[in-house]
Amino acid sequence: MAEAGLRKVVTVTDELLLELGRPVAVPVRRVAAAAVIHNPWAGGGVVADLGPEVERIAPGLARLLTGRISEALGGVDRIESFGKAAIVGLDGEIEHGGALIHTPFFGNVFRELTEGTSIIVFSDDRLPAGEPLTVPLWHKTAAATRSHYQTCQIRIPDAPRPDEIVVVAAGASGPRPNARIGDRATDPHIRLADLDDDVDLETVT
Repeated sequence: MAEAGLRKVVTVTDELLLELGRPVAVPVRRVAAAAVIHNPWAGGGVVADLGPEVERIAPGLARLLTGRISEALGGVDRIESFGKAAIVGLDGEIEHGGALIHTPFFGNVFRELTEGTSIIVFSDDRLPAGEPLTVPLWHKTAAATRSHYQTCQIRIPDAPRPDEIVVVAAGASGPRPNARIGDRATDPHIRLADLDDDVDLETVT
């Protein structure tokens, strides 16, 4: 990844084992892998065509970060949920981060390497170094599976510098701890007309 100006790679792993003092039904490990790279468009003003740099950089980032997630979770078959994100330094545009994660050169490669089929949920922002970003995740083959809606957070103390971008891929080995709110397949059909209009919202806490 020398061509991407890769400065560092950070992998954050958390595994929740207890909830309210009791073991969770399914311990889940969540991983966020981040690549800190030089912003290839920094200092260039508003660049009309971001495509050439995306094609040059994004596939390698997808391969690198997927490998880190897979290694942390114990293999691609252990990745049940995925997500992606980008943090742009203050001298860049939000569009710079979007270019690197929202095009097929990153998204399709990440999806294929994780054996997923879902659209990849995402977040992005422009932030100074050290600010946290929350990365959403959902099921890699069944995006409507509510049990797998969850997030992980990443913060890198010295990144992104103003002329850098942090590109993030994230994965989880299972559902939210103690997930139990049902799923879309079993939800009742609810319309506004079916709801009780007499509910006093001021008494709802």
